[in-house]
Amino acid sequence: MRRRSRASSKLAKARSRKAKAARRSTSSATGQETELARLARERDEALERENATSEVLHLISKSPGNLELVFQSILENATRICQANFGTLFRFDGENSYPVAQFNTPAALLETLTRLGPFKPTKGIVGSGFERMMRTKQVVHTVDDAAEPYPGNAAKFAGARTIVRVPMLKDDTLVGSIIIYRQEVRPFTDKQIELVKNFASQAVIAIENTRLLNELRRSLEQQTATADVLRVISASPGELAPVFQGILENATRLCEANFGNMFLREGNGFRTVAIHSPPSAYTEWYERHPFLEPTKEYPHSNLARLIETKKILHNADLRLDRGYLEGYPQVVALVDDAGARTDVLVPMLKEDQLIGAIVIYRTEVRPFNETQIELVQNFAAQAVIAIEKARLLSELRQRTTDLTVSLEQQTAMSDVLKIISSSPSDLQPVFQAILANATRLCDAKFAALSLYDGEVLRRAASFNEHLREQSWRPHPRSGAAKMVRTKQPVQISDLRTSPAYLEGDPTVMDIADRRGARTLLLVPMLKDAALVGLIGIYRREVQPFIRKADRVGAEFRCSGRHRHREHAAVQRVARKDGRSRQTKPATRNARRGSGE
Repeated sequence: MRRRSRASSKLAKARSRKAKAARRSTSSATGQETELARLARERDEALERENATSEVLHLISKSPGNLELVFQSILENATRICQANFGTLFRFDGENSYPVAQFNTPAALLETLTRLGPFKPTKGIVGSGFERMMRTKQVVHTVDDAAEPYPGNAAKFAGARTIVRVPMLKDDTLVGSIIIYRQEVRPFTDKQIELVKNFASQAVIAIENTRLLNELRRSLEQQTATADVLRVISASPGELAPVFQGILENATRLCEANFGNMFLREGNGFRTVAIHSPPSAYTEWYERHPFLEPTKEYPHSNLARLIETKKILHNADLRLDRGYLEGYPQVVALVDDAGARTDVLVPMLKEDQLIGAIVIYRTEVRPFNETQIELVQNFAAQAVIAIEKARLLSELRQRTTDLTVSLEQQTAMSDVLKIISSSPSDLQPVFQAILANATRLCDAKFAALSLYDGEVLRRAASFNEHLREQSWRPHPRSGAAKMVRTKQPVQISDLRTSPAYLEGDPTVMDIADRRGARTLLLVPMLKDAALVGLIGIYRREVQPFIRKADRVGAEFRCSGRHRHREHAAVQRVARKDGRSRQTKPATRNARRGSGE
């Protein structure tokens, strides 16, 4: 019996040892399976994070400047991977915070945020989670927002409980935030918070890339606009209207203004020389007031201040401007009729001399930034260059014209002198040459030369129109009578409105009605201040002669006068000794007359 009992005991111990070994083997296998599952889960999570990061970076590179798409992708991935229920991405402009992306946000909270619009975080409840994040620029992790002293809108309107708020920082400057919410009390893990911080960094990278891209685009636009203006200046030398219009259009467009105008200074006033995209009421006002005298009409106006200071004037809100508050018509029309709210006036300066101004307007209260104002300054400098180039070109053209006219006059005088030397005893060829050249050089239609004996005028020659030989006493109110009295050139712009014509003088009516003359220039022929005759040149259209015509006439009357004097001397000598001798023509400076 004892032997049997010992055998049974050994068998039981052996079985016990086998059972324990089996249990140890099963426990080890289960532990291995649990560790494998954990590793697999961590692997999958890491892969998911990498895929999400790769997706965001791909979007940033594929859609440069498209922040809306990038923000949406960042927020969706952050919310999904961190097992949150919904999320919001906010931007911060240094003053206001505003949502730019939403994911799965409940309608009640979405409506609240829409109604709230951009808001100042500094005016929020001190100690709230959002306020602490904005103030400290640190991650704020709230386990149960509903239990906080000051629950946020997400807890009130969307049932948010656990919230993580992650700031978006660029060089320690707050530019926005990513906030994700759970509708249960379940804290986010360190890895999840680190993931949201990584997404916040990517959002900052996207913002910076977009900023640089926008700056590059603006720079290219500005360079293109500058090139366009320079091309217009080159293509339209001396023509300022297209240059002014091109400058104003580019300044208005690139500075995101609604309309603008350009002024040139005339004395103490300004004349409008270009308007771009103005409201109809504004256009009508300026059509009625093309010239403004601000120092005279309203010395406190912006244009008057511009004359005084020659500095840039920037009005953030024209409704607060003194001119508007005191009812100055220009400012009232600008604000009430055209809807302008913000404007900037940039002077056009040439060596510290104010020669004009560029003014651009916005129909909302939104001040222009420094870059935009500098751009308008650049356009103002281009306008000054265009004005100076046009002035120099005009002077060059005028000098060229003067030289051409002078050469033509000298050639004509040479022709007359040749005729004088070849026809010493015959005045008719001389008179005909004088009239032909005077008519051509002064762009007239026909001409006549009359001699004066102290009482009456006698027609001695005509060109390009048959005028009968006649003697007559000038009508007292005719141009000829005035010239006899003053011994100065007389111009009549329209013979049919002259007093002599209206009073029925036959000579004037014959020239006006039968010959078709409208504009007349009479130039006296003087010998030692004594009137010996006149040259009359005529146009068949109302087109007054310029002062150069007086000079041409004076030169020819000089030739005619000396030739007349020479001819008389020759006749006297011939009668005395029975022979003719030729004398050299003398030249004398003739007094210049001034036309009316």
